[in-house]
Amino acid sequence: MRLSNGFDASASALTAQRFRMDVISSNIANAETTRGKVVNGQFEPYSRKLTVMEPIRPSFADTLRGEIDGGSKAQGGVKVTQVMEDRTPPKLLYNPTHPDADADGYVKLPNVDILKEMVDMISATRAYEANVTALNATKAMLTKALEIGK
Repeated sequence: MRLSNGFDASASALTAQRFRMDVISSNIANAETTRGKVVNGQFEPYSRKLTVMEPIRPSFADTLRGEIDGGSKAQGGVKVTQVMEDRTPPKLLYNPTHPDADADGYVKLPNVDILKEMVDMISATRAYEANVTALNATKAMLTKALEIGK
């Protein structure tokens, strides 16, 4: 086991949470975008995006090879494996004067709920902060270990 495994795990988590915050920011920025994409010649509203994260689990062979080579392989962490669209239907707003209104006067708005996005952003921020704390704790432990050798 390498001394930097804690750094690797925290670094991968920091990267994943930062990406998650970027996706949430994109959702908030597009909360009113009625022309997010074109489907069959018709504009569709922006669709909320969600991140899917999975743990990094090296195979037994990779772990064994890493230990034989002196612990050169990463031993854990987390990674973003997918950015998927939320399948919740768009919100309908009656506004017959809007340029994107249908024949009945309804406008399709994105399925983005600002409150949900803010809760997700707080959650991602707290996870990011927790990983910074873990990274600092790992650094402090390594520093103390080096001081013992003096």
